[in-house]
Amino acid sequence: MSGQAGIRWTDPATFIDGAWREGGDLAVFDKYTQEVIGHIAEASAEDVDRAVRAAQRSFHTKRLSPFERYEILHRFSEWVKAHEEEIVRLLIAEVGKTYQDTKIEVARAYQACLLSAEEAKRIGGEVLPVSSIPGAEGKMGFAMRVPKGVIGAITPFNYPFLLAMHKIAPAIAAGNTIVIKPAPNTPFSTALLVQGLQACGLPQDHVQLLQGGAAAGGALLHHPGIRMYTFTGSAAVGEKVKTETGLRPVLLELGNTSPNIVCADADLDKAARLCGQRAFTAAGQACISVQRILVERSCWHEFVPRLLEVVEGLKVGDPRDPETNVGPMISVGEAERAMAWIEEAVRAGARVLCGGQRDGAFVSPTLLTDVNPASRVYCQEVFAPVAVLVPFDTLDEAIALANGTPYGLHAAIFTRSLERAMKAWRELEFGGVIVNDTSTFRSDLAPYGGVKASGLGKEGPRYAIEEMTDLRVMIVDLT
Repeated sequence: MSGQAGIRWTDPATFIDGAWREGGDLAVFDKYTQEVIGHIAEASAEDVDRAVRAAQRSFHTKRLSPFERYEILHRFSEWVKAHEEEIVRLLIAEVGKTYQDTKIEVARAYQACLLSAEEAKRIGGEVLPVSSIPGAEGKMGFAMRVPKGVIGAITPFNYPFLLAMHKIAPAIAAGNTIVIKPAPNTPFSTALLVQGLQACGLPQDHVQLLQGGAAAGGALLHHPGIRMYTFTGSAAVGEKVKTETGLRPVLLELGNTSPNIVCADADLDKAARLCGQRAFTAAGQACISVQRILVERSCWHEFVPRLLEVVEGLKVGDPRDPETNVGPMISVGEAERAMAWIEEAVRAGARVLCGGQRDGAFVSPTLLTDVNPASRVYCQEVFAPVAVLVPFDTLDEAIALANGTPYGLHAAIFTRSLERAMKAWRELEFGGVIVNDTSTFRSDLAPYGGVKASGLGKEGPRYAIEEMTDLRVMIVDLT
C-alpha cells in the first residue's frame, strides 16, 4: 500500500490454519472513488471448519500466561500507534469515512487494546462463603474465571478496525482464541490488525481470519467448535445469530433509534453544535448516531435555527480532505435506501428542513420535522445522515417518546437541572444515558450494550472479558 490516494491492498486477506491466502473473486471498492482496491474470497464451510479446528488446537497447545497476554497486547497497542497513518489511509479507502472520524477510530482502537492488555493481568475470582450454610461448616469454596475456548466474531462495516479490536483484544486477554469474519465490503483493516498481532508475538493460530458474506457467516454460526459468539450489526441479523447458535452464549451489539432530548434550560448552543455534528459522524452510519432530536417546545424557535446553521455549515465531499465533515455512505445502494426512506416520510407529511438530496453514494445531511411516527426514518434505525426533530411539552412526554421504540442502546439529555438528569437516568429504558453530550458518546473502558432489541451483554474490555470467560467453582471439604 502506498500514497494518500489510490490505495490498493495487495497482501493476502485471509488467514486459516497457519497460512495467509490470496484474494479471490469478490471485489472491494474505494467508497469515494469507486476504484477496486483489492479482492477477497468467500470462505467455504470447509474453510470455516479448518479455521475453527486450528483455533481449537492453538487454544489447547499454546496457552499464554496472563502476563504473556498483557505483553503481546501492550506491544500491539504500540504497533497501532506507530502505524496510525497507514491504518487511517486504509480505513478512509475501505469505509469512506472522513479523515477526522477515522483518526478518532484508530485512537480509540489503541485505547481498547491497551485497556485489554491491562485487564489481562486482573482476571481473578472470589472466595465463596459456603460454610455459612448449615451442614457445610467444614467446607471452603472458591471461584475463578477461565477462558471459554474458541470465540466466533462477526463485525460490521462502519467501524471495522475499532470493532474488530473490541472483539479480538478482550478474547486474547481472557485466554481464548478467536475466529473472526469482518464485513465483506471492509475486510482489509481486520487483515492488517491480524498481521500486526502476529508481528507482536501472538501465536499465529490464536486468530483465524475468514472473509465473505452471509454464506461464510452462516457456516461459522453452525460450527459446533465455537463456544461463544460476539456480533455487532443489525437487530434482524442479531436475532438470527441468537436463534441459530442454540444454547451457546452470545454477545450482541445491535441497533438503535437514538433519542437526544433538548430541554429549554440546556446550553442550546452546545446542544445544537453537538447534535448538528454527531448526527452525521460516519455519514450517520453508527448505531448510536443522533437520530431523533426531541426539543422542548418552549425553546424550539431558539434551538432549531442554531441547529440548522451547524448542519448547513458541514462540508460534504472527499473523505481524505481533513476539512471534510461528511463522506459517502458505504454504497450507492445504501444511499438509495436512505433516500427512499426520506421520500416515504415526505409523502406521509414530513418537511425537509435541509438536505434531502443524493449524489451517488452521498446523501446530504438531512433534517426532517413533522415526521409521522410510523415512518421508517423515525421508528427504525436509519443508519444514514438523517435526523428527525420532534417537539415535546413535558419531560414525562419526552421520556415516553424516547422509550416508545423496540430499541434501547443509548439516549441523551441536555439540561442544567440535576433533577431532570437523574429522572432521565432512572426512567429512560436504555443501556446508557448521556447527560449534556449526545448519544454518540462512548467510553471504551465503560460497559457498553443495550436492552430490548438493542442487544445482549456488555462490551468494554473488562466487561467483554467477563462475557468471554466461565466462572468455575471449586468446593473443598476440610474435614
